[in-house]
Amino acid sequence: MRTAEPSPPGRGLRGLPRNVWVVTITSFLTDVSSEMVINLIPLFLANALGVRTGIIGLIEGTAEMAASLLKIFSGWLSDRLGRRKGLAVAGYGLSTLVKPFLYFATAWGEVLAVRFADRVGKGIRTAPRDALIADSIEEQRRGLAFGLHRAGDTAGAFVGLAIAAAVIWLVQGDRSSLARPAFQAVVLASIVPAVLAVLVLALGARETISPVSPDRSPPALSLKGFDPRFKRFLAVMVLFTLGNSSDAFLILRAQERGLSILGVMGMLLTFNLVYSLASGPAGALSDRLGRTRLIAAGWLAYACIYLGFALAGNPEQIWLLFALYGLYYGMAEGAGKALVADLVRPDQRGRAYGVYHAVVGLTVFPASLIAGILWQGIGPWSGFGPAAPFLFGAATALLAGILLVAWQGPCSHH
Repeated sequence: MRTAEPSPPGRGLRGLPRNVWVVTITSFLTDVSSEMVINLIPLFLANALGVRTGIIGLIEGTAEMAASLLKIFSGWLSDRLGRRKGLAVAGYGLSTLVKPFLYFATAWGEVLAVRFADRVGKGIRTAPRDALIADSIEEQRRGLAFGLHRAGDTAGAFVGLAIAAAVIWLVQGDRSSLARPAFQAVVLASIVPAVLAVLVLALGARETISPVSPDRSPPALSLKGFDPRFKRFLAVMVLFTLGNSSDAFLILRAQERGLSILGVMGMLLTFNLVYSLASGPAGALSDRLGRTRLIAAGWLAYACIYLGFALAGNPEQIWLLFALYGLYYGMAEGAGKALVADLVRPDQRGRAYGVYHAVVGLTVFPASLIAGILWQGIGPWSGFGPAAPFLFGAATALLAGILLVAWQGPCSHH
């Protein structure tokens, strides 16, 4: 049995295996579709449906929690089967199937139902997809592979946002709030790339036959059998994620500071451009300098950026901070996924990615709920207003970065 596709000779992007490119193209097309819609949902809820931030936090947190629980099962199942592709295709297919129902949504409960089902699809696909990438590449170039994947994913977000901005401008011009007809038009436009993404993965990816896990126990949020370094990494991720609420609140903050709908779209375009350009080089850098050091530097940058969001007084400052936010994502996201593969055995990768994504997603629920409540003002935070969730996020990120270096060691890949 083989654990990975043989890599063609040569270094750099040209020598990366077929699966890495196919999954990257799939994620590109998926994000063209999803980012057209997902970033508009908090604005649709707040502007068109009049929903308060506490409910928006509940919707975002619940949707992520659904995905998180399924990632454990899906990752475990891919280890048990020794196969990844089928589960990944099924997950992308489900998300594509439910997304058009947002066109008919007239109440927040309906939006929650679609977001929930969409995240179920994400829960099914994410761990097997990441394990498919890890199975297909040798450790020495794993950071580059995950960096390329993040770059493709984010380039798709850039293209999707550009299309959404064009659709909004054609339907409603440069209004300060999002109207329902414009949102519906964007939902319709998002269907085609979503369908193409499923076809590319189903027809283009090759199954990698990975070692079948000897673990016969049922799937659970269990850390039994994992390396202690992986467990420490998860503990620090929980702390960091507790202050890393849904980006819906950053979008609402931008609107609250005076950006129009098209201004918000332009800001998100800038974010995704920086994120996409930074991801590949940052992933390759993690192969040379070590994942932990790069992630810790990203979290320190995150703390500074969130402090900036708390203090920002005008739309221009918010826009600049969002560009820097893309730099943080480029530094930390791909390196984090590569580090997971470094810390576990090959036959544990599916379950490890499931547990990793589950821990992060489950923590997003209280994080988003806390952010929504802090924004509205409660207890000692009531004097800070919309700045409160960003001050809280800056503090948790700074502490998490310090603990990560202390527990993992700054110079190791592992």
